[in-house]
Amino acid sequence: MKLNKYKINKRELIIIIIALIAGISLGGIFFGSSAENHDAHTHNKTEKASETIWTCSMHPQIKQDHPGDCPICGMDLIPLKTDNIEEDGDPDEIKMTETAMKLAEVQTYIVKKGIPEKSIHLLGKVKPDERNISALTARFGGRIEKLYVNYTGQYVKKGQKLASIYSPALNTAQQELLDAAKYKESNPSLYKAIRNKLKLWELTDTQIDALEDGDNPEIYFDILAPISGTVMKREVSVGDYVKEGNPLFEIIDLSTIWIMFDAYESDLPWIKNGDEINFSLQSIPGKFFKANVSYIDPFIDAATRVAQVRVEIQNKNLQFKPEMFVNGILESKIATNSDQLLIPLTSVLWTGKRAIVYVKVPNRNTPTFIYREITLGARAGSYYVVANGLEEGETIASHGVFKIDASAQLLGKPSMMNPDGSSTGANTMPGMDMGNNDKKIPSSSGASEKPSSVKAKESSSKASEGTMKCAPGKCGSEM
Repeated sequence: MKLNKYKINKRELIIIIIALIAGISLGGIFFGSSAENHDAHTHNKTEKASETIWTCSMHPQIKQDHPGDCPICGMDLIPLKTDNIEEDGDPDEIKMTETAMKLAEVQTYIVKKGIPEKSIHLLGKVKPDERNISALTARFGGRIEKLYVNYTGQYVKKGQKLASIYSPALNTAQQELLDAAKYKESNPSLYKAIRNKLKLWELTDTQIDALEDGDNPEIYFDILAPISGTVMKREVSVGDYVKEGNPLFEIIDLSTIWIMFDAYESDLPWIKNGDEINFSLQSIPGKFFKANVSYIDPFIDAATRVAQVRVEIQNKNLQFKPEMFVNGILESKIATNSDQLLIPLTSVLWTGKRAIVYVKVPNRNTPTFIYREITLGARAGSYYVVANGLEEGETIASHGVFKIDASAQLLGKPSMMNPDGSSTGANTMPGMDMGNNDKKIPSSSGASEKPSSVKAKESSSKASEGTMKCAPGKCGSEM
């Protein structure tokens, strides 16, 4: 009778079995999927953590796969943020967000061709035209009896008397002329030779004819001005005895003057004959003049390292006076006048040996730049001529270039001071010793040894502690 109490019919048994199966299935769905998700999440997190690279903000060449301290400066290592590189991308590319572009004030410029232009500022002086300088010297010895020009700066006309001279040699030559004139029909060669002798002494035909027509030789001979101009030098005074070849006067015609500008070596490629120079003088304020380059000195002065560039100008009313200072501006185009690639000065990082730009990589969803070395030509105002390394139509960073370079250096990619992107980038700065020899050297036990600089400090500290000890009432050093 007791067995009948626990007797279960067939229908109830089927219901219990179905309920158990349903419970097991639901438990597997809920608890099984949660465990799988938890395991996947833990795995991804571990994998992501294992891919994190830790570096030093001051020494980006230090990289390791776990956090810790920098072996050089002791600072805490920070995780290195690495951007995903596209499949067709270069590993040296530097990716920036739009926000980073704005914060760094990065601007770009499309490389294009143009005619290089440059404003050249030149300093110069007014000089007399050397072709209009006449120096008078004594053709024969004698004594200055009278001067008609008594001071320098006096203006004289061609043929005007400058001085009178008494010369025994000239008196003898005049007597020879009078004797030869009597026989000029029978002996014309002698007569002609005597006249040529007087011409070599700078006597004019009129003066020679006057001597020939006179009965007696002239005692005094007049020295005449060979050109019209200003007397710049007077070398004699009344009563002076002069010998053949002694200087007497120097006369300069200032109706046309030269302006000699100083051009440095770097400016010479931009200057050619025919270029127009606008210039002004301090003595004539508010007025500008212009003239064309007529001559460029083929030599560089060894002392001043400049070449002379000359222009010629008419000197009306003698307003241009020798040795006046002149300020000139030459708006020049390069001699070839051909289209050349031009980039702004601000787009170039110059190390002294290498010129560097950052080129924007095309077909990227976010702004991406890459390091490139180029060869520069002449400087054209606010632009550089590109000799090699860039193509027309490429886009480069024109502002904020140094910030892009700093980002590249932190990422261990090619940069201005680290062109190879090697691990020694931060330690190869000229004039800086970043302490390469103080890196931690792993020991066989896995522990890292202390840097030599730290060891030196510790040894110094211990030495000072060991050598200086003070007892109560007494202080001394132990040897």
